[in-house]
Amino acid sequence: MEEILYRDRESGELREEKVYGRFFLEALYSSRPLSKVFSLLLLPLIAKLPFFSKLYGKRQSSPKSRAKILPFIESYGVDASEFANPIKSFQSFNDFFIRKLKAEARPLAEGDKVAILPADGRYLVTPDLSAVGDFFVKEKKFDLHRLLQDDALFDRYREGSMVIGRLCPSDYHRFHFPCASLPSNAKPINGPLYSVNPIALKKRISILNENKRSLTQLQTKYFGNILYIEVGATFVGAIRQTYTPEVQCKKGAEKGYFEFGGSCLILLFQPETITFDQDLLDASLEQIETKANFGDSLGRCR
Repeated sequence: MEEILYRDRESGELREEKVYGRFFLEALYSSRPLSKVFSLLLLPLIAKLPFFSKLYGKRQSSPKSRAKILPFIESYGVDASEFANPIKSFQSFNDFFIRKLKAEARPLAEGDKVAILPADGRYLVTPDLSAVGDFFVKEKKFDLHRLLQDDALFDRYREGSMVIGRLCPSDYHRFHFPCASLPSNAKPINGPLYSVNPIALKKRISILNENKRSLTQLQTKYFGNILYIEVGATFVGAIRQTYTPEVQCKKGAEKGYFEFGGSCLILLFQPETITFDQDLLDASLEQIETKANFGDSLGRCR
């Protein structure tokens, strides 16, 4: 299986991603003959029956799962000095997974007209969805209408801009508002729970349009109406919203969190409302994700 490369925003270096559960992902999503058998027999059960994700999530919330925390931190280089609470306070692996960080660990890019990245993750951006290219695999493009399942929203954003942020299991898994906004209620759309790792997306980009997801409309002063979408994935216990709908939220305020598993965020902007930072654009044109943190600059209003 080919390596997964991303650009580290802080250093500018290309690095190889260390994939959690790589053997499992390759067994289900690679093109090898044996993997095709696993994919046909097991993948529909794992992705479409919530029982499996709920059972796995329950195991990660058990007291016995605490034993996994320190080995995971060491293996994936997680910086424990950023944690808001000490490691010993986590009662389960899921407690560690949904950890909070010290405020100073994620400073916000300043300025009301500057939008920030909503979570730690690996990012791709496209300034014009009407001319969107291939993200993970050639000849298979992102289906916005299928993602939204709403004609009015499709008309609003089909010529707009999009941000895809992919969160790995080792990432901080709380997500935040990219700018000051008035959020609507979150609208859930049910669906399966396929992996959102590039190993899976290169085989089936339609996963992003199919998976269980939640849509929130944000009214903003400088960026028009933003559509904020949380996408679940295999073994994600739940998408939890912690914000209060119809109450003004500050830039960087917490919106919610994912329980255990890899997951994905999508932001949609109306046409001519945002200019993305050039480094994000340059890497995305090469189909290379940029690893960056919540609070880093995403772009400026137009």
